[in-house]
Amino acid sequence: MLNLIFFVIGLLAAVIINTLADYLPSSHTPLRPQWHTWGWSQRKRPLLVFVGTAVIFAILPLFLTDWVDAAVNSFHIAVLILIIVTDLEHKLIFNKVVWPATAIALLTSLIVSPEENNLRLALVGAVVGFAIFYVLYWLAQMLYGAERVPLGYGDVKLAMLMGAMLGFHRIIFALILGIFLGGVISLLLLISRRVDRTTALPYGQYLAIAGIIMLIWGAQYVRQFLN
Repeated sequence: MLNLIFFVIGLLAAVIINTLADYLPSSHTPLRPQWHTWGWSQRKRPLLVFVGTAVIFAILPLFLTDWVDAAVNSFHIAVLILIIVTDLEHKLIFNKVVWPATAIALLTSLIVSPEENNLRLALVGAVVGFAIFYVLYWLAQMLYGAERVPLGYGDVKLAMLMGAMLGFHRIIFALILGIFLGGVISLLLLISRRVDRTTALPYGQYLAIAGIIMLIWGAQYVRQFLN
């Protein structure tokens, strides 16, 4: 029954995600998408978001037995799905999404179970996530130049947001997983000739996917790893 409830909530969340994905870029100069991953396009996006969000929400109670943890993580997942959409379609990660979501992540760390997060872990995680990706962003600028840097400052803020969502005990795993996904998927796209070396690939989507994975079952993985 709880899975069905979360499935319906996922459908409602998908409506909000699709609406915000259309509304948020309206105050910016639209950027023409240069590539589509996994058959992605703005035409297909509403259906993909509906199906993906509803299914992820529905399986969440299978991994998180505490309904408060499941509710909080479902909100975080909805934010990350929105970031995936805007990064894919416009190469933009919006401050008006990141900053409020970070504040909410810090506040909700007070009510989730200790295995998931707490305020101290969330604060340290946000600082560590920001610091790690800021260093990577700075190094990328030094190596590639400001015009060709593969990482954007939005990715730095996304790493901070994920640190607040996941806590210090999970953010390192999430960042490593995100970098790994980015490398593997980009390599597969190059091999399949769907992109070439000059194609600018949004990076935030890989971080966000890693964040979703860690929100679903990351706490269990970290406990097993530490033990």
